Amino acid sequence: MEERYPRRGPGSYQDRPREFHKAVCADCGKECEVPFKPTEGRPVYCRDCLPKHRKPRF
Repeated sequence: MEERYPRRGPGSYQDRPREFHKAVCADCGKECEVPFKPTEGRPVYCRDCLPKHRKPRF
Protein backbone atom coordinates (compact mmCIF):
# COMPACT_ATOMS: atom_id res chain seq x y z
CA MET A 1 0.00 0.00 0.00
CA GLU A 2 1.34 3.43 -0.95
CA GLU A 3 2.09 5.81 1.92
CA ARG A 4 -0.20 8.80 2.02
CA TYR A 5 2.54 11.09 3.39
CA PRO A 6 5.87 9.71 2.23
CA ARG A 7 8.91 10.33 4.40
CA ARG A 8 11.33 12.96 3.25
CA GLY A 9 14.15 11.39 1.31
CA PRO A 10 17.51 12.62 0.16
CA GLY A 11 17.37 15.96 -1.60
CA SER A 12 14.42 17.30 0.38
CA TYR A 13 14.39 20.90 1.55
CA GLN A 14 15.47 19.75 5.02
CA ASP A 15 18.83 18.60 3.65
CA ARG A 16 19.81 22.09 2.44
CA PRO A 17 21.62 24.47 4.77
CA ARG A 18 19.28 27.18 5.97
CA GLU A 19 19.83 30.59 4.41
CA PHE A 20 19.74 33.46 6.89
CA HIS A 21 19.08 37.12 6.13
CA LYS A 22 20.14 40.16 8.12
CA ALA A 23 17.37 42.28 9.63
CA VAL A 24 16.85 44.93 12.29
CA CYS A 25 14.45 44.21 15.15
CA ALA A 26 11.39 46.47 14.99
CA ASP A 27 11.28 46.63 18.81
CA CYS A 28 14.81 47.08 20.14
CA GLY A 29 16.66 48.05 16.94
CA LYS A 30 19.22 45.28 17.38
CA GLU A 31 20.63 43.66 14.22
CA CYS A 32 19.66 40.00 13.93
CA GLU A 33 19.51 37.16 11.39
CA VAL A 34 16.28 35.45 10.39
CA PRO A 35 15.69 32.23 8.38
CA PHE A 36 13.42 34.02 5.87
CA LYS A 37 13.67 37.00 3.56
CA PRO A 38 12.10 39.96 5.40
CA THR A 39 9.22 41.65 3.62
CA GLU A 40 9.28 45.42 3.43
CA GLY A 41 6.58 46.95 5.61
CA ARG A 42 6.32 43.95 7.95
CA PRO A 43 8.08 44.00 11.32
CA VAL A 44 10.85 41.56 12.15
CA TYR A 45 11.69 40.76 15.77
CA CYS A 46 14.88 39.39 17.30
CA ARG A 47 14.94 36.23 19.39
CA ASP A 48 14.52 38.25 22.60
CA CYS A 49 11.57 40.39 21.43
CA LEU A 50 9.61 37.78 19.43
CA PRO A 51 7.93 36.14 22.47
CA LYS A 52 6.38 39.51 23.41
CA HIS A 53 4.56 39.60 20.06
CA ARG A 54 3.37 36.00 19.78
CA LYS A 55 -0.23 35.15 20.48
CA PRO A 56 -0.57 32.90 23.53
CA ARG A 57 -1.15 29.22 22.73
CA PHE A 58 -3.99 27.42 24.41
